[in-house]
Amino acid sequence: MERQVDQQLEKLKTRILKMCSLVDEQVDLSIRSIDEENPALAEIVLEKEKKVDKYDLKIDKICQKIFALNQPVAMDLRLIMSALTINTNLERMGDIAVNIIENAKLIGKKPEWINKTHFAKMAKIAREMIRNSIDSFIQDDAMLAKKVIETDKVLDNLNKENHDMLIEIMKQNSDDIQAAVALLVISRQLERLGDHATNISEDVYFIVEARMVKHKYEKYLFSDDDNDDDE
Repeated sequence: MERQVDQQLEKLKTRILKMCSLVDEQVDLSIRSIDEENPALAEIVLEKEKKVDKYDLKIDKICQKIFALNQPVAMDLRLIMSALTINTNLERMGDIAVNIIENAKLIGKKPEWINKTHFAKMAKIAREMIRNSIDSFIQDDAMLAKKVIETDKVLDNLNKENHDMLIEIMKQNSDDIQAAVALLVISRQLERLGDHATNISEDVYFIVEARMVKHKYEKYLFSDDDNDDDE
């Protein structure tokens, strides 16, 4: 016999997946607006932002309802707790997509030197991390979640290298300063997208494995030592 809470949890998952889809589209469109030099895509991103905000409220509301009307068992409780933080990370990803759009306007026509930077590589990795984090949630796949967490360091390093390259570009030609500063901000925003994808993956790992990995995931994921001694 299906529990009433099962129906509510299914509705919660459905709403999270719809929000995932919206945010994934936002990020994809914001990056395409730079690649394709198409400012019209900005309006679509902004339109989707309103929908993301609505789902943000809906997800919070259903989580509160499940807590208030039920006594969730351990697995359900982990899902509900994680849903709240996944929701927050998705909403912030949507904000980042808007921020990328705003900085893309400052770039205007893509400078020739953009291909010397890690912009394209970072954008590709960030999108893969987002999609893998979403897929790990859909499939309850702890190993895919682990893959996202491991990739975060790669994106961090590319962002640092991008920073140095863009500073050098600004030093060489003052005419490039506005575009370089905008790309500097976008590079940081792509790195932040990776952080949020990592946060979601940490929550997925918690849901599936019942093991908290936030802030100390290396100890759990990359070590054979299962001791939980405090340091």
